[in-house]
Formats: sequence, structure tokens, C-alpha cells
Amino acid sequence: MIYTVTFNPALDYVVWLDALRPGQLNRASREALHYGGKGINVSTVLQHLGVDNVALGFLAGFTGRALEEGLREAGLRTDFIWLPQGLTRINVKVKGTDETELNGQGPAIGRRELEILRDKLDRLAPGDFLVLSGSVPAALSQDAYEQILARLEDRGIQFVVDAAGALLRGALPYHPFLIKPNLLELEELLGERPAGDDALRRGAAKLRDMGARNVLVSLGGEGSLLLDEAGGCRRLAAPQGTVCNSVGAGDAMVAGFLAGWLETGDYGYAHRLGTAAGSATAFTDGLATGEEILALLRQL
Repeated sequence: MIYTVTFNPALDYVVWLDALRPGQLNRASREALHYGGKGINVSTVLQHLGVDNVALGFLAGFTGRALEEGLREAGLRTDFIWLPQGLTRINVKVKGTDETELNGQGPAIGRRELEILRDKLDRLAPGDFLVLSGSVPAALSQDAYEQILARLEDRGIQFVVDAAGALLRGALPYHPFLIKPNLLELEELLGERPAGDDALRRGAAKLRDMGARNVLVSLGGEGSLLLDEAGGCRRLAAPQGTVCNSVGAGDAMVAGFLAGWLETGDYGYAHRLGTAAGSATAFTDGLATGEEILALLRQL
């Protein structure tokens, strides 16, 4: 079973404008509501690809109830922890001439609720996958992922970490099955910007030396690079298409990679399915459907 954890879920309110005029009344030409958070995005795309999973995380208030109801209506399995105060955040995504985002802060997570999460994770069995995605609220320690991984170490659980900075660096000694830095996150970890495919490969190799088993570097319109635990290095260009959405593309890539690996045990296929899932999401207004992903996969 795959379990995803989202510390700070969100309702993503997306509005399209002809142009954003600061200080003036702006009227949307259209709008949409998505159930967001990086782990939730991974769970949603896995479900679209027919892979059973459970979404874990923290919710609060009427916005949290709306998010949970929406996910369940969409067919997702959830096991959220409810916080006594606050509201699940609303993130506003404004799409005009440029793309502007206003992300909410989210509710405070207390020690009691953190312990409930740890108890839930203690029930994971050998062979299960645990996906830790995104940031943690500012009030929590930045070694929150490291604490979880240390608690579950040596229990045969496969870790997937999609995070930045200290969260990702602290996870590496626990030998995660997969990490997926983007170019900026890779640059932050290395202390330098890798220029060219050879430099990307060397940078990914450094992260493998630091503990990661498989390193999937997402490069936006330039595609992706995979350095797998068998030493194979694969570079895929991004498929042709019109990018209309950047939110969730990296999460979809993680979901596609996991779905491909679980289906075949082949890193090449997992890389292609991950690339198709990430690109298909970038080419749509929301998270790509299974049909959209498989159609793009056939073009790779």
C-alpha cells in the first residue's frame, strides 16, 4: 500500500483574468476549485492511474470538511487527523498575463496531533510506500521528516521524499527509495548550479552518495533526468504541448514514477510514465486523468 502525508493541505482557488490590475476591481473570466497539497496531488494521480493508496494529513474547520468531502467523492481513500482550531488554508492562484500565487498559512499542528500521525504510521507494514511531500508549517521543526524516517527506519518501508532544503537533506541518510528535486532544489543542495547534462548527472550522483537510492530531477520544459540505484542514467525530453498549468506537475511525476515501478519493476518505464504524468498535468488546468497520461505516454 502507498501512503501519502500532507502536513498542510489546501483548497486551491484558481481564477483566470485577462490581466491583473493591482489596486483595481478585477473580474474573473473563469474559475476552478482544486483539492491541493503535494501529497494529496500524488494520491489523486495515483488513483487516476488505478493505484490504491491512502492520503494522510491534517485538516481543520469548514474548509477542511470541504476538502475531505471532495476527495472522498472523487474516490480517494483518506485518513486525516482533525485539528481543534484554525482552518485548512485556501491558496489563490491568479492566471493572467503572468501567474501569481497567494498561499495561505494553514492551521497550527500540536504535539498531540503529531503523535496521532506517528501512531498511524507505526501501522505501516514491510513493503509499504510512504510519500512525504512538500513543506511543513513554520511552527513545526524543520526536521519533522527526519523524525518520521528515524522512527520507521529498518522496518522495510520504502520512503519517497519530495521536498526542499533541510527537509530533503535530513532525509537522505535514511536511504529514500526516491527523491525528486527540481533544478533549483538540486542547486540549493549542491551549492552550485549544474550546467549541462554531465553536470546534472554528477549532481544527482552526489545525492545518491548522500543516501538516495533513485534521484529523479525534474527540469520543467527541459524534461527530466533519472539516476537509478542500479547505476543507470536516463535523460528524457519533455513532450510537445502547450503548458497551461504548473501546479502539481512535479507531484504527478512522482505518482507516475511510482505507478510505473509498481506495475513493471522497470526504471525506464517508471521514468517514462512519470514524465507523461507530469507533462500531461502541465498541459491541463488541473491534475491529469489516467486517459490523458496514457495518451501522452504513447507519444514518448
